[in-house]
Amino acid sequence: MLLQKSRKIVFKFGSSTLANTGGKIDFAYFNDFAAECAALLQSGKHVVIVSSGAQAAGLSTMQRFERKKDIHYRQALCAVGQVELMTSWQKAFSVHGIHVAQILLTRDDFRDKSRTLNMRNTIFTLIDEGIIPIINENDSVCVEEIKIGDNDTLAAQSAILWSADLLVLFSDIDGLFDKNPNTNNDAVFIETVTDIDSLQSTISTEGTGFFGTGGVATKISAAKEALEWGIPTILTRGKPSPLTKLLAGEQRGTVFIS
Repeated sequence: MLLQKSRKIVFKFGSSTLANTGGKIDFAYFNDFAAECAALLQSGKHVVIVSSGAQAAGLSTMQRFERKKDIHYRQALCAVGQVELMTSWQKAFSVHGIHVAQILLTRDDFRDKSRTLNMRNTIFTLIDEGIIPIINENDSVCVEEIKIGDNDTLAAQSAILWSADLLVLFSDIDGLFDKNPNTNNDAVFIETVTDIDSLQSTISTEGTGFFGTGGVATKISAAKEALEWGIPTILTRGKPSPLTKLLAGEQRGTVFIS
């Protein structure tokens, strides 16, 4: 299996995986994944995490911001939430004697060669010291001109930057279907994708949610970007116990591989 064979792995978490049914941070999930990840590190693997969830974490603390839609309030909410998000990761991993580090990025960071080199050097140094880099978009300052747009793309770019062996996109879905399974009972699950260009011409990625912005469409694009650099991608459900189930072959997911 890809997870078993890969040494350098990027895990990307969407907000839906890190939040509970009430839309607030699921602290128990952080603890469970940290325990799984600690076992993975002990087996000699290295991990980078790309983590969404700043807004959900912010709402867990600043509930009075919940109804405010102004961009300045949303960015302020992300600024507060980023602290809560990193605190959740820090607490979960500290139980296992593992340190984490925060890296906040924008699109400009990937455009500037000097910044890109510094980012790469920082990631490699952290990994060498047994520290898990946790990457997120810098939502508190991002505007359209410098916004990456979604953390699937950020995860692919981070995997390329680090020369990862594998990208794993955790979400609230089992993987890729030929059509939206939420509205089509005859949707067929796709286990392996070897030709993304052909795939994009044969399935629909229109609409919102499952097939919209931040949904399957961006995950396919992220997988395509990673594959262009020889990095396979797995799209799979993020909870419960995803690493244990993937390693045991008990969890299905879609594998994008060349």
